[in-house]
Amino acid sequence: QVQLVESGGGLVQAGGSLRLSCVVSGRTFSSYTMSWFRQVPGKEREFVAGISKTGGSTNHADSVKGRFTISRDNAKNTVHLQMNSLKPEDTAVYYCAAHRYYYGSNLGQYDYWGQGTQVTVSS
Repeated sequence: QVQLVESGGGLVQAGGSLRLSCVVSGRTFSSYTMSWFRQVPGKEREFVAGISKTGGSTNHADSVKGRFTISRDNAKNTVHLQMNSLKPEDTAVYYCAAHRYYYGSNLGQYDYWGQGTQVTVSS
């Protein structure tokens, strides 16, 4: 059983920054690729960023490229999402997800999900 717990969400003004974290327990963290998704009420959950098992390869959605950066610390079983230059349209619940080898945008592929953390960006 793999458990994912997100933290770091909150309220921030437009142009500000937040750093989300997701701690994984229950299995060897380095054996999973990790991704971040986000969802607003009434809309489909959308891919934000993904990272390979070693952290050597990443994948970011066009909407966040140049502003958000995914990273991981395998020694601490943690994946991060550094969010800079935040915009009101980034407001959403952010979820981390784990897979054995996939870190793309198809949310149906993922085996494990966290409970989410709310990010609110005020204008």
